[in-house]
Amino acid sequence: MSFDLQRVREQFPITRNFNFQNHAAVAPLSRPAADALIGYARELAEAAYLRGTYYRAAEHVRMLSARLIGANADEVTFIKNTCEGINYVANGVQWLSGDNVVSTSMEFAANVYPWMNLAPRGVTLKRVAEDDGRIPFDRLAAAIDRRTRLVSVSAVQWSNGFRLDLTRLGELCKQKGVLFFVDAIQALGVHPIDVNAMHIDFLAADGHKWLCAPEGAGVFFCRRELVGHLHPSEPGYMSMKHSYEAPELRFDFHDDARRFDSGVYNLAGICALGASIEMFLEVGVDTIQKRVKGLTDQLVEGLRRKAWTIHSPRTASEWSGIVSFSSDKHDLQAIRSHLRNEFKIVVASRLGRLRASPHFYNSEDEIAQLVEALPAAG
Repeated sequence: MSFDLQRVREQFPITRNFNFQNHAAVAPLSRPAADALIGYARELAEAAYLRGTYYRAAEHVRMLSARLIGANADEVTFIKNTCEGINYVANGVQWLSGDNVVSTSMEFAANVYPWMNLAPRGVTLKRVAEDDGRIPFDRLAAAIDRRTRLVSVSAVQWSNGFRLDLTRLGELCKQKGVLFFVDAIQALGVHPIDVNAMHIDFLAADGHKWLCAPEGAGVFFCRRELVGHLHPSEPGYMSMKHSYEAPELRFDFHDDARRFDSGVYNLAGICALGASIEMFLEVGVDTIQKRVKGLTDQLVEGLRRKAWTIHSPRTASEWSGIVSFSSDKHDLQAIRSHLRNEFKIVVASRLGRLRASPHFYNSEDEIAQLVEALPAAG
């Protein structure tokens, strides 16, 4: 099926009001996600829980989420944010004093503090330094030693969009017997992820960025073989095999990813997340990735033509939907405000640079408008 841009844009009402190129922050809701939220609210207002639609819908979303990352449905459950999933792992591994976690100096704070919090248990966080906006694979490999229990990285770095070769790193972790955790929030929805092909043991991602779903609803993956080795840090009645109405309560966790559930789900958010995922799967993540590559290539070419400095790696294995750029000649905060106020173009400012992150529904005309609206930097 050919890609129909106009039809796709109809699924993103934001296009009526803004040239929105900030999906690496908080993305606009897709129409399917918004409709799912409205439907949830209407049903609860009219019938409370009596129709039972939305708990059944949650199981459908679990299957969709598993399909998105190449997992089995029983390896996936829901989280309220990426950091919650990271904490499931940080607080669930049976650490020994002297263990270490290998990560990078480029990680967003959510993928740093949970590992730092292990210091009182004698666990050290080793942060591999970047080299001109990249994390060299050899440097990561050299940091893994005989006391490394886990490697934790972002699939795509939030600041400049550097994308790691997860397959290569996953293979290394498997060879060394090291657990592999991936923060996928800046990748899901744009870049295909296959937890089996990439040897990923744990993955977490909220849906409010590239999946165009609400904040507060995301997915957590735990490899089936490791479910019993990751102790739930927040046990509750939904974690257990037996009903809370059983005559005698038994502390007996589910044998699948539901053991990490404590209480009721954010059903509104989960159903909206599922509606967006369903649309993304219908379009095809490969198609979306190709589309985003073309748009960001166009943007980078235009920026270079106007002498802006590009800070985002653009090689075939390292590019992503994030383009970070700067100029010593201009007040970047003033430019960002001017773009929004005068042209309704939305980009971000991160680490003293401008950051654009267009999605597959953005048009070539919108990219051209951004480039045209920017002053020459040379």
